[in-house]
Amino acid sequence: MEVTKLEHACQVVTSGGARLVIDPGGFTRPVDVTGVVAVVVTHEHPDHVTPEQVRGILDRNPGAVVLGPAGVAAALAEDGIDVAVVTDGDHREVGPFALDFHGSRHNVIHASVPVVDNTGVLVDGRLFHPGDAYTVPGVPVEVLAAPVGAPWLKVAEMMDWIAAVAPQRAYPIHEATLSDVGFAMHTDRQRQAIGDGELVVLQPGESLTI
Repeated sequence: MEVTKLEHACQVVTSGGARLVIDPGGFTRPVDVTGVVAVVVTHEHPDHVTPEQVRGILDRNPGAVVLGPAGVAAALAEDGIDVAVVTDGDHREVGPFALDFHGSRHNVIHASVPVVDNTGVLVDGRLFHPGDAYTVPGVPVEVLAAPVGAPWLKVAEMMDWIAAVAPQRAYPIHEATLSDVGFAMHTDRQRQAIGDGELVVLQPGESLTI
């Protein structure tokens, strides 16, 4: 299995020629890939999903299914896109991928900002993408896609969460809100938090073999 990091929150996971796209949002280049069996959307915020991105993927991959929490289903229904609703504790198998879903709510941004549905995904029991939440899945995680910058993110809490998940490897995602200097500072803290594990910094378009 291989994961390719695109800009910000979007990842493309490849296994045996099949692909899984996670969080194709508006901060990411158009996701122009084939072989896609599923699109997983962790929550409805536009940096994680736009109708244009999902429609473009489905046009190239008409057999693909879209999975996400209820808030995503409601948001994409306005554009005629069907979403199979998943939430905390659900399990789905799509193509070669076994998907386990963890968490139900987005981290708090501010008391004035509504808290939306957010459900992270564990792919093949190995790679965990949390969306925008400090969800600890409660099972071993080999590779963690770790948010590094966000309006809801506090560095101390980020470090505690990484330590609690305790992955063997992690790579930073959700970087679009940071300058180069801020990104370097935050990844240093991620590297500290992972302890004996390894932090791999992927540039957009680079891949990690799992």
